Amino acid sequence: MARQKSYHHGDLRQALIDNGLDMLEEHGLEGLTLRKLAARVGVSHAAPEHHFPTLRHLLTAFATEGFRLFAASMRSAMAQAPDDPAEQLRAASRGYLAFATTRPHLFRLMFTANRLDWEDPALGPPANAAHAVLEEISLPVARRLKRDTPEGRAAVEQLVWSQIHGHAHLMIDGKLQAEGGAGCEPFAAPLDLASVLLPG
Repeated sequence: MARQKSYHHGDLRQALIDNGLDMLEEHGLEGLTLRKLAARVGVSHAAPEHHFPTLRHLLTAFATEGFRLFAASMRSAMAQAPDDPAEQLRAASRGYLAFATTRPHLFRLMFTANRLDWEDPALGPPANAAHAVLEEISLPVARRLKRDTPEGRAAVEQLVWSQIHGHAHLMIDGKLQAEGGAGCEPFAAPLDLASVLLPG
C-alpha cells in the first residue's frame, strides 16, 4: 500500500503537494485527479479546492517544487566536483540527469508549458534558479568560442541545454542502452559534451 503522508491542521496544502508528487510518479499525470488525491490524504473531495481550485493550480505547485529540487540536484553535484569549467559542466549534467531519471513524470510536467500557470508568482523564482545553472555552465563555453555577447551566450545555452535535455529524455524513455542491456550512464563515452566544448 502506498505510504500516505499525514498532515496536521494548517498544512493540508503541503500534504497535498507531497502526496500528489508521489501519486504523479506512481501513476503518471493521467492517473492524478484532485478527487483521488483527496482520498489518499484522507479529506473530503472538496477540501483540496481551498488550496488548489483546479488541477492546473496543483500541477503548477508541483512544478514549483520540482524546479527547486532540480536546481538543488545540479548544485549538489557541482559542489562535489572540481572547480574547473569542464568538470562543472559534467557535474551539472549528472545532477540534471539524476533528477530526470529519479522523477521522470515530474520532469516531463515541468517542461510541459500548457499544463502550468506561468503567471503564478511562486513558479518564476525556482525556474529562474534552475536556468541560472545553465547560464553558469555555458558561460565558459561561450567565452572559449568567442561568443561572449548576449546573443552568443543565448545560442551556447541553447546548444548545451538541447544536448543535456535530449539526453535526459532518451534516458527516461529507455532509448539509451549500453552493451549487455544496461542503461547508458551519462558521459560514459570518451567523447562527451564537455570534451567537445571545453577540451583540455
